[in-house]
Amino acid sequence: MTNKIPDRASDAMMRRMPAYYRQLRDLEALGFIDLSSKDLARRMHLTDSQIRHDFNAFGGFGRRGRGYNVALLRRSIGDILDINRPHDIIIIGAGNVGKALAQYKGFAESGFQLKAIFDTNPELIGKKISGVKVLNVTTLSKYLAKAPTDIAIICTPADKAQALVAPLVAGGVKGIWNFAALDITAPPEVIVSNVHLTDSLMMLTFRMHEKEVLEQNKSWVSADVESKP
Repeated sequence: MTNKIPDRASDAMMRRMPAYYRQLRDLEALGFIDLSSKDLARRMHLTDSQIRHDFNAFGGFGRRGRGYNVALLRRSIGDILDINRPHDIIIIGAGNVGKALAQYKGFAESGFQLKAIFDTNPELIGKKISGVKVLNVTTLSKYLAKAPTDIAIICTPADKAQALVAPLVAGGVKGIWNFAALDITAPPEVIVSNVHLTDSLMMLTFRMHEKEVLEQNKSWVSADVESKP
């Protein structure tokens, strides 16, 4: 793994790291060997100084006069994101969201291995989703005692989510990805990411509205100028 980790990587920086990884993975598949920061910046719609700043925060990976080796940089970013090793995951809640996540092929491609799905619905228990068996949630603690798990994905109704934290923490889970419509909390040793599916849509509608307002303002200014003698 990389030898240097910033004391506190900014959220904005860490949102860019997976995008770097995807871009480099695609370029590696196309046969690219070396890449300059300017070329990567152009593909990522960023500035080369931004890219160098991000990479330098982790020690820098460039070679003077030669730029970046694509395969090496992709592996280095994979180390930073800790996805060069497999992570076992479970899903709790086999409803629409849980089922959709279980069927997402991108998890396996990035080293996330879905091992089990849990639910309370007797009509689902015992069935398989994408080849993974749905277990009774009452067996969650017993399962974790036998099968150490890195990440739990919660896709339950909001009023059921927080109660799952205690058995997950006791079972050694280190990260919780929460899709329930209520933010959950956990002890400091467990990382929680609360996901709100509508947030991105709200940001999209804001940007759409912003663009509309700016265009209206421009048209008003233009009309005002033309009306002046």
